[in-house]
Amino acid sequence: MAPSFWQILLVLVIILILFGAGKLPVVIKQLGKGLQTLRSSLKEGSKKRKK
Repeated sequence: MAPSFWQILLVLVIILILFGAGKLPVVIKQLGKGLQTLRSSLKEGSKKRKK
């Protein structure tokens, strides 16, 4: 079941309250780097299993 628009909006508002508007770009950038690292690790793991 996919989250609805209102659920996503609520989560974004909570994140904005917790981190503040000033730190939000830094948090999003770190989250993006973490996801990129996770994806590359998963790709490497699947390539090793295929060999």
